[in-house]
Amino acid sequence: MGKRVITKKPEVLAPAGTLEKLKMAIHYGADAVFIGGDAYGLRSRAGNFSFDEMREARKFADGYGAKIYVTANMIAHEGDTEGADRFFQTLHEIGIDAVIVSDPALIEICAMAAPGLPIHLSTQASATNYETLKFWQDEGLERIVLAREVGMDEILEMKKNTDVEIEVFIHGAMCISYSGRCVLSNYMSNRDANRGGCSQSCRWKYDIFEMPEPGDKNSHLSGLSEEELEAFSMSSVDMAMIRHIPEIVESGVESLKIEGRMKSIHYVSTVSNVYRAAIDAYCADPDNYVFNEAWEDELWKVAQRELASGFYWGTPTQDEQLFGKPRKIPRYQFVGQVMDYDPETKIAKIEQRNNFGVGDEVEFYGPGFKHAYETVTEMWDEDGEPLDRAKHAMMTFFMRVETPVQPFDMIRKKR
Repeated sequence: MGKRVITKKPEVLAPAGTLEKLKMAIHYGADAVFIGGDAYGLRSRAGNFSFDEMREARKFADGYGAKIYVTANMIAHEGDTEGADRFFQTLHEIGIDAVIVSDPALIEICAMAAPGLPIHLSTQASATNYETLKFWQDEGLERIVLAREVGMDEILEMKKNTDVEIEVFIHGAMCISYSGRCVLSNYMSNRDANRGGCSQSCRWKYDIFEMPEPGDKNSHLSGLSEEELEAFSMSSVDMAMIRHIPEIVESGVESLKIEGRMKSIHYVSTVSNVYRAAIDAYCADPDNYVFNEAWEDELWKVAQRELASGFYWGTPTQDEQLFGKPRKIPRYQFVGQVMDYDPETKIAKIEQRNNFGVGDEVEFYGPGFKHAYETVTEMWDEDGEPLDRAKHAMMTFFMRVETPVQPFDMIRKKR
């Protein structure tokens, strides 16, 4: 049997809710990022980018050869499309690599107003079969972001029957509804989930009660344990495909997407770092590829929920929902970021993100899956006065670090 060669390495596509997150994602290995503008997207609270911020992002990404995609994936009601033509034109002028759209009206406006700006179909459009992919390809779209409910067998069938680019989710939160098509938030909090205002009603805690018979008092269920009450949740576990990189790469999909534009730079940097390492390792030598348990351990350091493989190998069961007592997840706190380092004096300039100090055991991590562990021994403020703790938000200070570190390296500690 001949040596296997990977001819097409899929891109790592990371979320970027702010300019800072964009820089972190790219610095930590993302080939591309997806961001939101000030309108037409589904994450009104994600930070989002002004046109000037997009221009700065474009300049930064160019230094790494990275791509930028802008989401404009809302379901448009009457009046929502006003100004969309100029919006897409400006994105094209800035040099955005593609827009991610779901509404046919916005797709048509983009195609007419900004010819040459690539259009990707959003997962909100729920593409689940190759005939649908062919339809959108005939409409001029270059890439389809599949619904998260598609299985691996279906992906292979799509690749066999189409040549349009395919993007799939590999990590992050799952939706209890069908690829985000949900009205719970509208009903519960009068915030339109499909126009950028989702309040994540499915993640709320729900109780259960019996409707009373006529003349009876409301008979609230009593005697149930906390686990039994927790069973009535609509909240799913998160997706993590880190153990399935060979299958994902060999499927031939072009882009591997990480969810989480509203999550922290701790999350974005960690998850981008892990998938970059795993994909590079497999593509470099698929015949001798060995899964590194440290990759999964690293993902647990930023996990908010349990992890599973979603719909890739069958319909999720109750084990993929947050029923009953949750698994205990190791908790790590992002405490600082390296701004500079002098290898001669072994003094690092640090920007604080959470309280920590002398005597704490901390972990440094950086791009290329680099890690170092130390106990904090000495700290000084900007005037050179000794510190016991860095307790003021976003304060700048100095500390001794024996292991060489670099700007953009992160510091965290176990809670």
